[in-house]
Amino acid sequence: MLPLQQFSDFIKTNALFSADDKILLAVSGGKDSVLMVQLFKQCNYNFSIAHCNFNLRGDEAQRDESFVRLLAHTLDVPFHVAHFDTKSYASTNHVSTQMAARTLRYNWFEEIRAQNGYQFIAVAQHQNDAIETLLLNLTRGTGISGLHGILPKRDFIIRPLLFLSRQEIEDFVEDNSLDFVEDSSNQTTKYARNSIRLNVVPHLQAINPNLERTFAQNINRFAETEQVLKQVVAETRQKLEKRENDDVSYDLASIENLTPKRLLFYELIKPFSFTESVADEILDSLAKQSGTSFYSQTHRATIDRTAVIISKLSEASSTEHHFLHINEEFKLVDNQKISLFKTDSLLFEANKFKAFVDADKLIFPLIIRYKQEGDRFMPLGMHNFKKLSDFLINQKIPLPQKERVILLINGNGEVIWVAGLRQDDRYKVNATTKKVAIFELSNQ
Repeated sequence: MLPLQQFSDFIKTNALFSADDKILLAVSGGKDSVLMVQLFKQCNYNFSIAHCNFNLRGDEAQRDESFVRLLAHTLDVPFHVAHFDTKSYASTNHVSTQMAARTLRYNWFEEIRAQNGYQFIAVAQHQNDAIETLLLNLTRGTGISGLHGILPKRDFIIRPLLFLSRQEIEDFVEDNSLDFVEDSSNQTTKYARNSIRLNVVPHLQAINPNLERTFAQNINRFAETEQVLKQVVAETRQKLEKRENDDVSYDLASIENLTPKRLLFYELIKPFSFTESVADEILDSLAKQSGTSFYSQTHRATIDRTAVIISKLSEASSTEHHFLHINEEFKLVDNQKISLFKTDSLLFEANKFKAFVDADKLIFPLIIRYKQEGDRFMPLGMHNFKKLSDFLINQKIPLPQKERVILLINGNGEVIWVAGLRQDDRYKVNATTKKVAIFELSNQ
């Protein structure tokens, strides 16, 4: 017997959708999604099926597509399918195969949802998926939002199987003789999530046989704690935030009085796309010379005499700024390429097309842009600042080339490297350097 009552109760308790809503089910053909399909069918909900073929497992991928297509035909529900060149997308966008598949999948789901009037997209994640997500987030580093893992409902995505464990799903599939297909890649440990599922979770279950229920309770507590934090942040923002035209400012004295300061300040500026490391750098710089700027992808934070002022980057400025993120290996700017390599060896060579930088001093995302009026830096070998315009004159750089000089800027707004000419002395490799970041300028 299927857990129809539990299923309906979970949907109502979490307000996942209304009885007359059209739901798009993401179906791989595995046990989880097959059970989800049967629950929707037996409860007479209005649904369709969507399947992604990532073309990663040869004949097995085609087998999965045929199986899901037949399932939709048998149940007489609409069927959507998409084929992706996942490896090509991953290579072009410099992301992992798993990240590429996730991006392609959810982008396509949203397309289908919007085009066909579906209210929500249902995915078959369960309690063990929530555990794996939480452990993965903890391993990589996370804020409080990462502690609740995956939620039953987020925007247009719903997860109606979060009341079930993996073992319960397997039992229901077996007891009801439901057909399914097995993804062989689930058994490889080369993916971090699979490694946690196969190697870590069994040890935790040996300590606590009720691990799924315990984590479900923990996740609910974390989610409630996040709601309290959001309320505190909203009240703090209302009290401290001042707006003038499109600028937002926070008084320096008020920032210093925040408790806990780093957590609340980061939450205040997070909506402007600043990372936690940049938030920390801003706080560490509050007592320094005013006028220091820090950048996110969309905004600039400037420490003024009495406040931190956050301004939106102009469209032209945003277009001219290229952002190099911590996991990216290179960035293309017009017909030039800046590559990033990291090493534990204390390397250095006299090559103007390379910069050897103390990696621990970098604040990501880094900014790559052309020179601007007022730029200054501390040329390697010097201990005083020099205007970039004066430096280029001394270097006898022709006027047309001056306009195309590329700068590598740290997340705190400081120049790291005048690409192809000179790096900044503040970021040079020295005896205390533990890891070296090597940047190289080359033609595409």
